[in-house]
Amino acid sequence: MAASDTTQPPSWGIEAYTVSRLARYLKELLESDLSLSNIWIEAEVTNLSRSSAGHTYFSLKDDTAQVRCVMFRRAYSGAALDNGQQVLAHGHISFYEGRGDLQFYVDFVQPAGVGVWAAQFERLKAQLEAEGLFEPSRKRPLPRFPRRIGVVTSPAGAVFHDVCHVIGRRWPLAEIVLAPTPVQGPEAPGGIIGGLQQLNEEPDVEVVILARGGGSMEEMWPFNEEAVARAVYASRAPVVCGVGHETDYTIADLVADVRAPTPSAAAEMAVPDRADIALRLGTMAMTLHGWTAGMVNQRRAALDQSLGGLRRSLPDLRQLRERSLRLAGSIAALSAQALAWRRERVGGHLRHLASLDPRQTLARGYAVVQKRDGGRVVTSVGEVKARERLDVFVKDGRFPAEVSRQYGF
Repeated sequence: MAASDTTQPPSWGIEAYTVSRLARYLKELLESDLSLSNIWIEAEVTNLSRSSAGHTYFSLKDDTAQVRCVMFRRAYSGAALDNGQQVLAHGHISFYEGRGDLQFYVDFVQPAGVGVWAAQFERLKAQLEAEGLFEPSRKRPLPRFPRRIGVVTSPAGAVFHDVCHVIGRRWPLAEIVLAPTPVQGPEAPGGIIGGLQQLNEEPDVEVVILARGGGSMEEMWPFNEEAVARAVYASRAPVVCGVGHETDYTIADLVADVRAPTPSAAAEMAVPDRADIALRLGTMAMTLHGWTAGMVNQRRAALDQSLGGLRRSLPDLRQLRERSLRLAGSIAALSAQALAWRRERVGGHLRHLASLDPRQTLARGYAVVQKRDGGRVVTSVGEVKARERLDVFVKDGRFPAEVSRQYGF
């Protein structure tokens, strides 16, 4: 029967299988076992060698067995390796089809004696640091005056009470939104992640406090889980992490935007102190009042100086009034003098005109003779002829006359 390339388990006794099929089956069998995909092994290093490509090959052994290991160049190696060294190594088990070897693919190594919890902490810390989750440049500043504050913690116990007390004392204007979750035990990681996601969906939550009280490393281990660290990293609002006591450090502390030594300190960091704000406002008000008073005094002095200059620049009204009165008197006198002179002159003209009045001449005994037919004045005897009718004008009237005959000189 022809060999098949499927990866189903071999059916022994009926069908012959290829080595490749068997190797693939063993590989998939080992990699499908979750307990072998994230495993720590404590043992002695032997047969250590390094390739030119930078990969490290060795075996881990105890008194009765050994397993082949490889640590690729791209993996974080942790501590240096030497033959005969007792180490605690992390990785996963698989099957190398090319040589038919079961191999332990190592990604992190620590000296033995550190303890699995501490080694796991260092391994995850190194991995996330290499990915940039601890990068200081990505950490966000906290809002100065938050209005809504999310809190991820257990609703039971003293932590939530302490957080509420500190916020209420320092900044009572803020609203607290609780995302309740267990903070230890197997349900804690999922609860913490769910709480962060819940607050991400809440409107206007400006900062998140992730908190729990102190405890052993095992009790606080949910805050060292990779999924929790990535949820903190993905939070929409900046996260203040206050877990345990001042000497306790978790992966969540390293990923958070701000690390606080205690839950109460996290609450203090998340909000301003109203007493401090009031003091600062009072100081600023005094400073502003002093500055304003100084500016008013400065402007008043400048205004007084300008008014003084204006006063000095104004003319002397009393002198101007006296001068105006003198000028008015002079003008009146000159006007009266000019008027008298013109009146005298007009009188002289009138007298001269009166002397030229023909009636004045007639009053002295003279007469004016006019031809009746045209009214032309006769100035010579040669202008009239005999029997011509004339009008003779004297001072009090006229009378007719007739030329009897013509005379001459």
